[in-house]
Amino acid sequence: MTVANRFLSIDLEKCQGCLSCMMACSLAHEGESNLSRSRIQVFQNPFGRVPDDLKIHYCMQCEEPACMEACPAGVIYADTEKGNVKRIHTEECIGCMACITACPYSAMIWDLENQHPLKCDLCIDTPYWNQDRPACAEICPMKAIEVRSEE
Repeated sequence: MTVANRFLSIDLEKCQGCLSCMMACSLAHEGESNLSRSRIQVFQNPFGRVPDDLKIHYCMQCEEPACMEACPAGVIYADTEKGNVKRIHTEECIGCMACITACPYSAMIWDLENQHPLKCDLCIDTPYWNQDRPACAEICPMKAIEVRSEE
């Protein structure tokens, strides 16, 4: 498998846990502000110390994705036309959730409304966002989210 030529990088020391990235993600993909349908998930421990008080789960665009290996239906793929970004053919998903269990980064979530997994696709071909940068990186007020490229 080829490494994705773009991926997210998040600086936890800059992140304030405002959830703007989650709102932007769900708006870009779903057209509504719904934190449970965001492809990036921010968890904050109010008793934790900075920067360990935040955990952010997002797709790392793995070179050898465990989610792809675990999928018995073969619906997770590297989109070679879009820079090897890992994507999901959601309409062909059988709903087994093996990909969610297999991901070592807890980067996939289950869409209860549509009964299929969701993961970061770097906002490629999103219905409500047509910018070059992912919505989360564009909206982050602290500039904690960057899009990195493999050189």
